[in-house]
Amino acid sequence: MPDVLDVGEQLAALSRDGHNVAEFFRSPSGSLSLTIVRWPAESVDDQTPHTEDEVYYVLNGRATLVVEDRRTDVVPGSLAFVGAGDEHRFVD
Repeated sequence: MPDVLDVGEQLAALSRDGHNVAEFFRSPSGSLSLTIVRWPAESVDDQTPHTEDEVYYVLNGRATLVVEDRRTDVVPGSLAFVGAGDEHRFVD
């Protein structure tokens, strides 16, 4: 039986103050993880490239996702893919 995760519970557990990160699932092989992140306006995204591919789903707010030298605006409902090892960060 697959794991069923409650994203609402994970969101509720995040602090509303400042930048917050919570990994709540990692596959047995380590090739996939699920993480919820909150970046308040004006905060700095200081993440570094990861060893696994990533998919970002934007729940609310807006930003620009910079992957290598490509800039893409993201808004609620955006789904963005970042390949393993790619330099990336959210700005604006």
